[in-house]
Amino acid sequence: LDPRDHSIPLSDGNRIPLVGLGTYGDPRTTSKGTAAESVKLAIDVGYRHFDGALVYYNEHEVGQAIREKIADGTVKREDIFYCGKLWNTFHPPELVRPALERTLKTLQLDYVDLYIVELPMAFKPGDAFYPKDENGKWLYHKTDLLATWEALEACKDAGLTKSLGVSNFNRRQLELILNKPGLKHKPVSNQVECHPYFTQPKLLEYCRQNDIVIVGYSPLGTSRDASWVNLKCPPMLADEVLVSIGKKYNKNSAQVALRFNVQRGVVVIPKSFSPQRIKDNFQIFDFSLTEEEMKAIEGLNKNVRFVELLM
Repeated sequence: LDPRDHSIPLSDGNRIPLVGLGTYGDPRTTSKGTAAESVKLAIDVGYRHFDGALVYYNEHEVGQAIREKIADGTVKREDIFYCGKLWNTFHPPELVRPALERTLKTLQLDYVDLYIVELPMAFKPGDAFYPKDENGKWLYHKTDLLATWEALEACKDAGLTKSLGVSNFNRRQLELILNKPGLKHKPVSNQVECHPYFTQPKLLEYCRQNDIVIVGYSPLGTSRDASWVNLKCPPMLADEVLVSIGKKYNKNSAQVALRFNVQRGVVVIPKSFSPQRIKDNFQIFDFSLTEEEMKAIEGLNKNVRFVELLM
């Protein structure tokens, strides 16, 4: 942990800030301009890490906000860490660079800091991000992850991204890439669901051994969207252990959950468009959990996955 900027090193020499703002927004319910205002506020609060994606439908707003804060002198481009994602319909090698270039054009930036494979499986390429047949069944696409990875390596060599990573990969899928003959650039991060109810101890240990940083999404549980979330999951932030530890430090249970992950080297990217929560989620560097408190929170693990990714 670097106390100067709350970041940790990646194995390629880049650094990743420990707390980022997740910018996922449902276009059906998120009003226009919300993402831009949230990113500008977050930069003013101190955030430097922004987690976005083509399929969030708001990269134009996120890019605009970053450019405005650069223009007004608040930050320089090199202060910002932006993570973009390769969506499932762009896995064929010839589609990888055009997908990244589309993100860069939308952001109006020259490069992203991290570009990751969003899911290890592919959908049928085409204009639809979520392709289904006439019966509503997903249209998958047989693809070679290693060929996709080689196309990503070429993007890094061309300077379009500083680092490469993956998301939602298990150990077997990581090994596939790590054992690839002639591997040029290894994945430096793996973005997965990670929180006190789903602590990922085995994957975390495997990634540590291979210098892969875990980036934890849904670190506070998640929104209650039945299309991709298990609504039977218990409300984690009401957990008595998190609430009682929070009282001791004059913090809320969300801040305790975030501090828990950061303290064990897991990067957190809580998503929020609420100004107060954006501020609260960053206020986790002025206290430390004791070893006993860390063990107590680890003991909450229920192997509960909020995000089921039913596809």
